[in-house]
Amino acid sequence: MSVLRAFVRTARMIRHLGPLGAGLPPDDDLLLDAPDDRLAPALVAAGGGAYEPAAKVLAGTREAAEWENRDRYVQRLAAFAAARTEWFEAWQCAAPHDPDLLLVKSEVAVARAFASPARAELLREVAPLIAAAAEAEPGDPVPWRVALDRARGTGAPHSEFDALWAEAVRRSPHHYGCHVAALQYRSAAWYGSHAECFGFAERAAADALPGSLLQALPVRAALACLTSPQAPRDIPRARLDAAADLAVGLSRSYATADPWPAEVRNLLACVLVALERWPDALEQLRLIGPHVTSFPWDRLVEDPLEHFMELRGTVRLEVAAALPLRGGLGGRGAHYA
Repeated sequence: MSVLRAFVRTARMIRHLGPLGAGLPPDDDLLLDAPDDRLAPALVAAGGGAYEPAAKVLAGTREAAEWENRDRYVQRLAAFAAARTEWFEAWQCAAPHDPDLLLVKSEVAVARAFASPARAELLREVAPLIAAAAEAEPGDPVPWRVALDRARGTGAPHSEFDALWAEAVRRSPHHYGCHVAALQYRSAAWYGSHAECFGFAERAAADALPGSLLQALPVRAALACLTSPQAPRDIPRARLDAAADLAVGLSRSYATADPWPAEVRNLLACVLVALERWPDALEQLRLIGPHVTSFPWDRLVEDPLEHFMELRGTVRLEVAAALPLRGGLGGRGAHYA
């Protein structure tokens, strides 16, 4: 009987695998961590040694209070500054008190400290730099996100972390980056538990505005549970599925191949694969389009892009194996095509 099942499964794969590839961009079109249209020219200019476009982009986010974009751009520019220093050194010489420079500088310092064996010691030295960035633009929540990351790295007690959290949400109650920082602190991998992490994520998602990426916080908590060395017993499967369902709804509210929710969609696809929800995972792979993000795949493998390409093939095989042998895609054709 097992031989017959294997034969039928193989036949289903052969019959349906081709059509299930519809809507998936070719491997050559996939992009890892591609910057958006505003940031890309600034990175190109920085690669040539010019800091002015990057400074202009960040100044625009500050003046327009685009805190989510500002946080994303700061992290990308900080990573680039760590790899290519010429443009960043020129910016420091030209405008050492620029609030945007101070913010990027604090992000660079925190990221460098996290990568060092002397993490706690280096992070303690960063405090004045973060304070300067916060004072330079009092309404900006992003320095407080950096402060939350620093507090996690130094092992700050809950009382100290909560005080920083209060400052962050006072400036932007629904800021995604600050919520992610708080979620990490409350995770079992740091100073909380799976139950605490999930509870925080669900409360934030319930209070989120329509279309807010905060609705993906529970699925981020689900990933922490699913990738834990010891599977938690206090988080039932139904709760994991509910987190995924909420994120599926959020993902569907954005256009296909929209770069804004790309990281959330990659995260969701990873969780759906772990839950073996293959048709839902295939839908997310289509919605992702060419926008592959390092997170969460870099938590699992060394080469996120190669893994993503292999994963797309695995998901298609699993979906194909579950479809009826006869009748093509049947009633599901519109969904999968």
